Amino acid sequence: MKLETVNFDETECFAPIFLDYINQQDALKPFYNAFPSIENFDELIKTRRLSDDHRAILVHVLNRQYGALDNHEAVDFNIHSLGNDKTFTVTTGHQLNIFTGPLYFIYKIVTVINACKALKAKYPDYHFVPVYWMASEDHDLEEISHFHLFGKDYKWETDQKGPVGRMKPHSLNSVIDQLPEEVPLFEQAYLDHDTLADAVRYYVNELFGDQGLVVLDADNPKLKRLFSSVIEREIFENTSNGLVEQKSQELDAAGYKNQAFSREINFFYMEKGLRERIVKEGDQFKVLNTDKVFSAAEMEALIKTNPECFSPNVIMRPLYQETILPNLAYCGGPAEVAYWLQLKGVFDHYKTFFPALLPRVFSMIVNKANEKKVEKLNLTSKDIFKSAHVLKEEYLKKHGENGFGLEEERAELAKVFEKIKSKAETIDGSLTGFIGAEGAKGFKSLDNISKRLKKAEENNNETAMSQIDNIKDKLFPNGGLQERHDNFLNFYLNHPEFIQELLEKFDAFDFRFHVLHDA
Repeated sequence: MKLETVNFDETECFAPIFLDYINQQDALKPFYNAFPSIENFDELIKTRRLSDDHRAILVHVLNRQYGALDNHEAVDFNIHSLGNDKTFTVTTGHQLNIFTGPLYFIYKIVTVINACKALKAKYPDYHFVPVYWMASEDHDLEEISHFHLFGKDYKWETDQKGPVGRMKPHSLNSVIDQLPEEVPLFEQAYLDHDTLADAVRYYVNELFGDQGLVVLDADNPKLKRLFSSVIEREIFENTSNGLVEQKSQELDAAGYKNQAFSREINFFYMEKGLRERIVKEGDQFKVLNTDKVFSAAEMEALIKTNPECFSPNVIMRPLYQETILPNLAYCGGPAEVAYWLQLKGVFDHYKTFFPALLPRVFSMIVNKANEKKVEKLNLTSKDIFKSAHVLKEEYLKKHGENGFGLEEERAELAKVFEKIKSKAETIDGSLTGFIGAEGAKGFKSLDNISKRLKKAEENNNETAMSQIDNIKDKLFPNGGLQERHDNFLNFYLNHPEFIQELLEKFDAFDFRFHVLHDA
């Protein structure tokens, strides 16, 4: 595949806060520590520390989680290396979407892998481990229960509740049976493992284990215990709420919309089949939508004995991540970058390292069929992001035979009415208004004629107009980015080297849109 890049601000696909972050605008600099240029990692490496105890517990948990899994040598090496203070991580997080969900999950993983390779080349005295943080505690089943393959939607119907990572995946056999062809990778993942988290770890390891990617499930008592002091302070003192609100107000004053919203208590209560918000009412703590009630003493005891019962929300999860990982950078999309910018005050308060916010690679795949149409219409990668309306107008102006815009005729008509107006002023000045109104009618008539001519040109170029619509529909399904709609199996099933090509083409530190043409 041939790679071409397009500046983000030329795609009209991104919010101002993300574009200003990419362009390192001064207004956003107070909300993060270091921009993720590869040169800035020198200072990040010098200042990032994680205690030996935390590292040892992390390695122990990872070894237990991988268990009998057929590990790649690169994964074993990376897990072992995390016990060394010269090893750091670059992390991305994502939900446990069935069958990997939209393409951009794959792009996130490839980004952290390639970022670690680039960092190793730049800083050979250190070791860098790519990490996928599974959002196993998330309870929003609706968001992960469907995917799109070859123009068809597939959905997992299950009545299971609570954290999705603990759900049993075996009922996904009904989805597997509907697929247009067999995919043994997912059959083994979903039918041979007891939880969705274990299934996802299996197939991600199969796809990326040779690259040394480490998959972490933070739904773990030993890891939660490392975070228990923060859990206690947040439950009883609600520290983060005010800090996030302050940063959110500052961002709002700078003209940026908030992405995440804090609560008085930014933790859920979690157990089998249940993940619900904790709220304080009077002197008691209640778990919403249940009859569970705790006194202050009972809540304090529960935090000490069972910290795994407390699940961080979007505000607290990043702090938890940075407490248990020797992380240098978090890799995410525009929404993730935006909400991390609201959290700087929380990290400062807890004296916790704030990682660089590394934008993931954004990409579009132009397959052979679409590439032929793109070449025939002589479109550039930048052109692809223009609306169908604009592309059609540009095509007709370039290829149309009759000049439907009537620009010359407009200019001539303007000259005629200027002459008439000049004559009228010497005879009777009151006529100029009438003449102006008649001129406006004339221009309106030209507009109508121009529309008719344009329609006729479109009919004469019907094939090209249809091809433009087809290209936009294929590359921007439902008007959105391909990477947020299509599943990677759309490409992987017919092109088993698809992931390897992404690994070869994606530059984790080139902050532009990657367009891959299947030439």
